[in-house]
Amino acid sequence: MISHRNIAKLGTIVLVLANLTLPNVTFGQQIPSLRDTFKKDFGIGTALNNAQIDERDPQMTAFIARQFNMATPENVMKSEVVHPKWDTYDFTMGDKLIDFGEKHNIKINGHTLIWHSQLPSFIRGIKSQDSIRTFFTDHIKTVAGHYKDKVYSWDVVNEALNEDGTMRKSVFLQYLGEDFVTEAFRLAQQASPKTELYYNDYNNEQPKKRAGCIELVKKIKAAGVRIDGVGIQGHWHVGKVPLKDIEESILQYAALGVKVMFTELDIEVLPRNFQGADVGQRMVANEQSNPYPTALPDSVQQQLAADYEALFKLFLKHKDKVTRVTFWGVNDANSWLNNWPIRGRTSYPLLFDRKNQPKPAFYSVIGTKK
Repeated sequence: MISHRNIAKLGTIVLVLANLTLPNVTFGQQIPSLRDTFKKDFGIGTALNNAQIDERDPQMTAFIARQFNMATPENVMKSEVVHPKWDTYDFTMGDKLIDFGEKHNIKINGHTLIWHSQLPSFIRGIKSQDSIRTFFTDHIKTVAGHYKDKVYSWDVVNEALNEDGTMRKSVFLQYLGEDFVTEAFRLAQQASPKTELYYNDYNNEQPKKRAGCIELVKKIKAAGVRIDGVGIQGHWHVGKVPLKDIEESILQYAALGVKVMFTELDIEVLPRNFQGADVGQRMVANEQSNPYPTALPDSVQQQLAADYEALFKLFLKHKDKVTRVTFWGVNDANSWLNNWPIRGRTSYPLLFDRKNQPKPAFYSVIGTKK
């Protein structure tokens, strides 16, 4: 006969064992690995934030290392962080990212050398062509040189095009002219000759912007400068993923002799009154702007899964041309779409929920390999 004391002990043992298994359940260690599933097809990447780079949560670190073999810094290599003052560079967090990659066998894509947004504040006070050119040249040489042989690739220039394929009116176009893109690639090639060099943009699967992007690639190549790939960001909306345009873009970019990668993939499920990913655009919050504050309805969850499945079938169809698929964030809690274009919304654009639990979309992606 078991005594009350022994029953209590057994209860304690059961509780302890249950708690021991909770971290694995919570952080999805028993599920398939994306990096392993697609290891013969293309790289699987994610964007990392400061907490993840710092490895503040060991369970999150283990989860990232199991699921991804490539990573892009969400912010820490952008010029406002790495070059905060005219004569000051801060490589602290970028260096930690390099260490993170080496430790966990994850290749790092540098992001980004030249972008009109998230520039250091001192740029706003510069009205001299010579000073802008000096910043431009020194920044690329110094940053690309610092990470020479450490990063696998660079997004050399980010978002230099308008939606109609013309050049965006950035500070670089204003002071340096249209050749600034070619010059950026030339300087990056000189500073880091073994690193792969990419042009990155959103909506460049759309015909007009794609045409502008193709002209950029041709212009760089015609100047005798190396460009290795074109990144299609892949910020799309549930039920509206432009599969035909995406496939046509893969074919047309690959025909130029460059690699194609999907660099910032997420599928938004929340209402928005414009397309694209221009961080300067905003919306005003209203009663309809955050429709799923606690959970995603099953119908939307299934549509999200169907969209991701269709995308990965397309990526696998062209795996001879597509070299990387990077999700913009590890899980839904990390997504920039929680705060853009409206702050504080509850977004669900990725394969893992806020506790790193796999969503139906995860299994639909894994299923494309069966």
